[in-house]
Amino acid sequence: MAEDEPRLGQIVQEELTRHGYQVDVAFDGQIAEKLFFQHNYTIVLLDVNLPYKNGLALCKEFREAKRNIPIIMLTSMGEINDKLDAFNLGADDYLVKPFHINELLARIKVFLKRSDGSPDPGEKMVIADLEIDLQDKSVKRAGKEINLTAKEFALLVLLAKSKGKVIAKQEIMEKVWNLSFDTGTNTIEVYISFLRNKLDKAHEVKLIHTKPGFGYFLKEVDKQEQV
Repeated sequence: MAEDEPRLGQIVQEELTRHGYQVDVAFDGQIAEKLFFQHNYTIVLLDVNLPYKNGLALCKEFREAKRNIPIIMLTSMGEINDKLDAFNLGADDYLVKPFHINELLARIKVFLKRSDGSPDPGEKMVIADLEIDLQDKSVKRAGKEINLTAKEFALLVLLAKSKGKVIAKQEIMEKVWNLSFDTGTNTIEVYISFLRNKLDKAHEVKLIHTKPGFGYFLKEVDKQEQV
């Protein structure tokens, strides 16, 4: 965890430790960078406003170094452009201060918990020219590899597993973010937009579709039917 407010860092560390997690805290970006490359962490918590090297620069660096490690931003910067900047640099989630520790715990569990009924880790899912390798956590469309964050990959797998059926936003929130309540943000819309840009933008036939008022689905449809 990288957090320049010592008191907040201590509180979060104590609470996570109490729930069974091992936590290292860095109070500036240089220390966070050093610790990241010295240890094999399973998740990263990053503040944005860090001394010496800010959290956005670290997020980009960490994502390039380890494509699948979950990164959660913890910051007082709550504007939509701040969130989009973080997501574009590879963040998987974004919590605005002040936040409740139980919400942070719930989001951490999303990344560390394997959902019941998951497909065989060696299984590959194919929809039209889209190929999802569940073991390598890789995605290709028309033979070209597409880099996704851990959260984008989880959302894509959920849509693919639905086999063309519409998935409601609440179900996505529960199964991808492990949250049973509405956070009041447009996080799902943002991630759907990211997936569309990465998977569909360069292709005439679109695979990710919206059913207004209901949710989203992944399916190859005729161009006349596209939403």
